[in-house]
Amino acid sequence: MSLTIYCLNGPNLNLLGEREPEIYGRDTLDDVRALVESRCSEGGASVVFRQSNHEGELVDWIQEARTKGAALILNAGAYTHTSIAIHDALKALTIPVVEVHLSNPGNRESFRRRSFVAPAASGVIAGFGAYGYRLAVDAAIELANKRS
Repeated sequence: MSLTIYCLNGPNLNLLGEREPEIYGRDTLDDVRALVESRCSEGGASVVFRQSNHEGELVDWIQEARTKGAALILNAGAYTHTSIAIHDALKALTIPVVEVHLSNPGNRESFRRRSFVAPAASGVIAGFGAYGYRLAVDAAIELANKRS
């Protein structure tokens, strides 16, 4: 497999399926991982799939993706709306970045409507639940292939 797709997940996503399932759905993070791994395999790519509740660890992984990844899928969770550090790390990338959200931040609380990720992303997928990750994988592979 020639492409490596990084799929990074931020705070509280380890609680998928348990935390506010009426908003985030009943799929667990393991379900999302299986979906991403399957879709990457179908697309001829490998995946590095990680989750952290710690901002600095996410920044480290974004920097790692800079040299080891062909594209990055990022669900930064609440850091989407607060982290200039993640924004700055993303701006250092030359690989495509796909921002993904399970819910649609645009129809939620006003503080969720600002994204520090979006200005550094190639595109944003939101509001489709776990299926959004499938769309994100397709977009990441397509963008990475166009780039190479």
